[in-house]
Amino acid sequence: MRRILSASVAVAALTLTACGGSSSGGSPADNPSGPLSGTITVFAAASLTESFTALGRQFESGHPGTTVRFNFGPSSGLATQIVNGAPADVFASASPKNMTQVSDAQAAGRSVVFATNTMEIAVPQGNPAKIDSVDDLARKGVKVVLCAATVPCGATARQVLANAKITVKAVSDEVDVKSTLQKVGLGEADAGVVYVTDVRSAGDEIEGVLIPDAVNASTDYPIATLTGSRNSALAQAFVDYVTSPAGRAELSEAGFTTR
Repeated sequence: MRRILSASVAVAALTLTACGGSSSGGSPADNPSGPLSGTITVFAAASLTESFTALGRQFESGHPGTTVRFNFGPSSGLATQIVNGAPADVFASASPKNMTQVSDAQAAGRSVVFATNTMEIAVPQGNPAKIDSVDDLARKGVKVVLCAATVPCGATARQVLANAKITVKAVSDEVDVKSTLQKVGLGEADAGVVYVTDVRSAGDEIEGVLIPDAVNASTDYPIATLTGSRNSALAQAFVDYVTSPAGRAELSEAGFTTR
């Protein structure tokens, strides 16, 4: 058993690192059309909340005059909003399936996988139910909370249970990973199966129980600019920043495996 403390913010030196390539802007010399400016809205999976918030601040610091706004939520719900015409510039999904949904609707450009996330068992501080392994989730009387099966964290958690060959009936199916983690933190569940990054960002109120590689599961995170973007240059520059060495460093600090 181990307690994972909140991830630290990426080193300050990274905050001024510019995006790679000419699309990053930064100065008229780098971008013939002039420096980047304006605002973009990024729809991103809930599990990206902490890392993307930090990346947004870093990007804005490196490109004065720009603003990055975020709409965090379940990837499936975000994809549906985009397909239905919600105004957005970038989509970062916790599942290739939801990105495909957007791409098939011709609402996104070419996507690139920028990170991978794996699962971990989250338990309340002190681990009152004494959860020491995946098998303990199937113990009689243990209250387990999961993300809904329709969202990536729920689908990936259920893959872990299938790999472990155990049957678990969740006491509730939550809309996204943050809601699932909140139930655990409040003591309304004995355990939840969430992303390792969310256990890390939760602080002292949550402890993590590692899942063996033999039964663990992971999900890839693709990102793409959206065809309806009204500031495609800024949208592409943000995507470039996420996939840059500075972006990968921030994501790695949060617990993601980067490409």
